[in-house]
Amino acid sequence: MSHLTHLDPDGAARMVDVSAKAVTAREAVADGRIEMSREAAAAILAGLVKKGDVLAVARVAGIMAAKRTADLIPLCHPIALSAVTIDFDLDDTGVRVTATARTAGQTGVEMEALTAASVALLTIYDMAKAIDKAMVIDGVRLLSKTGGKSGDWHRP
Repeated sequence: MSHLTHLDPDGAARMVDVSAKAVTAREAVADGRIEMSREAAAAILAGLVKKGDVLAVARVAGIMAAKRTADLIPLCHPIALSAVTIDFDLDDTGVRVTATARTAGQTGVEMEALTAASVALLTIYDMAKAIDKAMVIDGVRLLSKTGGKSGDWHRP
């Protein structure tokens, strides 16, 4: 089994010391999907959801969430993000959210990208739940990460 970096030699949780790591450009991309009724998807596309512009609010929520990841995930380092983007692909039965996070730092931005995608999806659910309470959020995953000691990784 590989060494778990968030555990000390006694098995206690710890924050990883990244002080000796080189500062490198890092990027992570994550995505996920929310499935919904055709009625809900059409209302989002047409801007007819009573709470407002669903995708605009979800975009801001995702960006804000990326910036607060260290407050949500106990052992994550607070990092200075240089960019966060949230993109949407809307079709007749749902929305795919893709979040990209970038930094120049000593630790990666995978958790920030995953958090951004997750919160954007949750925001879509919250804003459209009056139309469709049966929406399903699924498949939140890391698509790629670049930079750092472990190098680049892309989902096959």
